[in-house]
Amino acid sequence: MEKIKLEILGLSPSQSQSGSFALVLGEEYGNRRLPIIIGMFEAQAIAIEIEKIAPNRPMTHDLFKQFAEKFKFTVREIVISDLREGIFYARIVCSDGVRETVIDARPSDAIAIGIRFSVPIYTYETILSEAGITASSSDEEEEEKPEELVRSTGRSPRAFSEQLKDMTVDELQRMLDDALANEEYERAAKIRDEISHRN
Repeated sequence: MEKIKLEILGLSPSQSQSGSFALVLGEEYGNRRLPIIIGMFEAQAIAIEIEKIAPNRPMTHDLFKQFAEKFKFTVREIVISDLREGIFYARIVCSDGVRETVIDARPSDAIAIGIRFSVPIYTYETILSEAGITASSSDEEEEEKPEELVRSTGRSPRAFSEQLKDMTVDELQRMLDDALANEEYERAAKIRDEISHRN
C-alpha cells in the first residue's frame, strides 16, 4: 500500500475539549488535512521540539531518543497506520542498521518522537479518504456561520454535535466549507464525522 507523506501544519487548543489540542497534519503534495485531537502533555512535547526549546530535564520523548541512541537504534519513519471507530493508530518504524522493528503507538507520542529524530510522517490513502478534510481555496460567497444557521432555523442552542444531527447534508457541507476557509479544523473534523456517519 502506497504511503502519503504528511507535514505538521498547526497545533491549537481544542475549543470543545478542555485540556486537549488539535494537531493538524497536511498532505505534502495536496490540500487534504488530517486533524487529530491529542492531549496537553503530547501537544507540549511536540511544540517544545518544533520551537527547539531545551527543557531543564529530559521529557519522556527525549528520554526515548536518548535510550534508543545509547542502544544504537534509530527511528526511520512514523506511520499513521489505522483508523478504527474514530481512533487513530500509529507505528514507529525503528532500525538498528541490521533489522527493522515496528512499535505500536498513539499518533501523538509517535509524532513527538518522530520530530526528535527528524523523520518523515506518513499515512495511507484509505485513512486520508476516510478522515481527511479537503481545504477549500475557492472564493465562494460567505455562507452563514454555524451560530447564524442555528438562529435562522429557529433551533435552540445545544451542544454542537447535537445541532449537527438535525442538519441536512447540504447544510453540513456549507458549514464544512466555512470551517475550512476559517482554518477551524477541529470544528471541520466534527462536521466531517457527521457527514461520514450518514454515508
